[in-house]
Amino acid sequence: MAMAAFRREGRRFAPFLHPNSITAPRSSLIPQELDHEGVRFISTQVVRNRMKSVKNIQKITKAMKMVAASKLRGVQTKAENSRGMWQPFTALLGDTPSIDVKKNILVTISSDKGLCGGINSTSVKMSKAIHKLNSGPDKETKYVIVGEKAKAQLISVLADDILKNVEYDALRVVFNKFHSVVSFVPTMSTVLSPEVVEKEAEAGGKFEGLDSYEIEGGETKSEVLQNLTEFQFASVLFNAVLENACSEMGARMSAMDSSSRNAGEMLDRLTLTYNRTRQASITTELIEIISGASALEG
Repeated sequence: MAMAAFRREGRRFAPFLHPNSITAPRSSLIPQELDHEGVRFISTQVVRNRMKSVKNIQKITKAMKMVAASKLRGVQTKAENSRGMWQPFTALLGDTPSIDVKKNILVTISSDKGLCGGINSTSVKMSKAIHKLNSGPDKETKYVIVGEKAKAQLISVLADDILKNVEYDALRVVFNKFHSVVSFVPTMSTVLSPEVVEKEAEAGGKFEGLDSYEIEGGETKSEVLQNLTEFQFASVLFNAVLENACSEMGARMSAMDSSSRNAGEMLDRLTLTYNRTRQASITTELIEIISGASALEG
């Protein structure tokens, strides 16, 4: 009975159907191939391979999100503790980003690895903006970029090299200040040289209160300011690296979470394409059987 029904349907549709005329729906997710007659089709094997690749990528992004979340907790604790080091110096020596001096040093803090959203691009944009503000015929600006794989080992060497071998009036550190997992703010901290601080204090500016302190131990005012500014710079740089690391981990968590969701959506679309491709393949085989049976009877 079933075979007779197939034959009847085959006789009805055989003049209008070709074995290769039924094809799977087109998809932008997988490559399309051409058979010998120029008809577009999608192989189920191609779809399966693509689904396997997307699943592997999804596993990687989920693992990277978990690793970033684990690292974030430890770095966040260190960053919060480091804020207590530079905040007293900022209250004492101030943070004057708008001060106009001739010799500037710009330290840009970036990440060691990618796949962390736009934290590096924001630091670069801010550094370019500061470069435009400090550019001029009578101004000199030197740049230091921290963000290579040897950052953890060279950070103290970098600080000593800047303070001992380079003359500067104002040193600006650009980094991303951590607020939450999904929020960070490009920030600039300014450290003035001891000479500029002493000059501003004598001029009665923001550092006028420094003259109210008595210096003990035989050290001069210049020596005390030298020690204070050196420790201030070390504290600011240490905090900037930790804050930027927190921002990096938070941004990587958000980026990997978004990538995992996108991979899941792509996998759903590929599964739908795969099912439709199999259905089209089965329908084509049935039509071939019906057409062959009709040809034998004819």
